[in-house]
Amino acid sequence: MRGTKTILAALAVVLASALPAMAEEDGKEPSFIRFGAGYYDVNDDMGAGEFHMEYISGSKWWVFNPFVGVMATTDSAFYGYAGVRLDLFMGRRFVITPSFAPGLYHDGDGKDLGYPIEFRSAIEFAYRFDDRSRLGLSFYHLSNASLDENNPGTEVATIHYSYPFNRLFSD
Repeated sequence: MRGTKTILAALAVVLASALPAMAEEDGKEPSFIRFGAGYYDVNDDMGAGEFHMEYISGSKWWVFNPFVGVMATTDSAFYGYAGVRLDLFMGRRFVITPSFAPGLYHDGDGKDLGYPIEFRSAIEFAYRFDDRSRLGLSFYHLSNASLDENNPGTEVATIHYSYPFNRLFSD
């Protein structure tokens, strides 16, 4: 587990230096750094703790926000991914966000998902605070979309906190 923490810390530094913070404009959501934890494989018998970190860009690709992230489990599984998300605001406080991200998976001592390329489809329900940070719950499915005959897939439930990236370095 110590190696996983080192990898996550190193990735945070790389993301922070490689991806510029987007300036927050009125009516525009900022970039976020997001940390979370949850339960991996809620639908089967290979349960494990799940931890993730993401950088969510404030820039838009049409209506979508690009994001990158890493996930690790207590069974040493690891998943690195990049994709798009769409924020749907329900008033000022509540945000529903579907997302999709392909990535590379290593099962470690955990569940064999059948192929190194996996696809993550997620739905997030979050509460938005005055400072634009968010506290949310997500549910996601991870599967290889039948790239291999072995395609058990898994579901993951998480809780996470998203903090405006530009505020990490401000006074």
